[in-house]
Amino acid sequence: MPRDNTVHWRLDRRVNLSVLLQLMVLASLILGSWVNLQRQLSLLQHDVASLLQTQKDFQRRLETLSERNLAGEYRLQAVERQLQGTTSARQ
Repeated sequence: MPRDNTVHWRLDRRVNLSVLLQLMVLASLILGSWVNLQRQLSLLQHDVASLLQTQKDFQRRLETLSERNLAGEYRLQAVERQLQGTTSARQ
């Protein structure tokens, strides 16, 4: 009887209960990890948004302080010029 060279695959349809439980546990672990990762990313996004807002507020305050400093410098120079003018007029 001639042998056919084709290979026939047979799939055993019996599934071991422990293998099924292991697959279910693995799937639940993957799903739980994904949900946890999404929650962590959401928290990180909130923290980054808060940090950016704080940075904008800090930058605005820094610009205000710089403007006040510059105005104070101009006032100080004007007062010094006035004092020099009155001192040289007295001499």
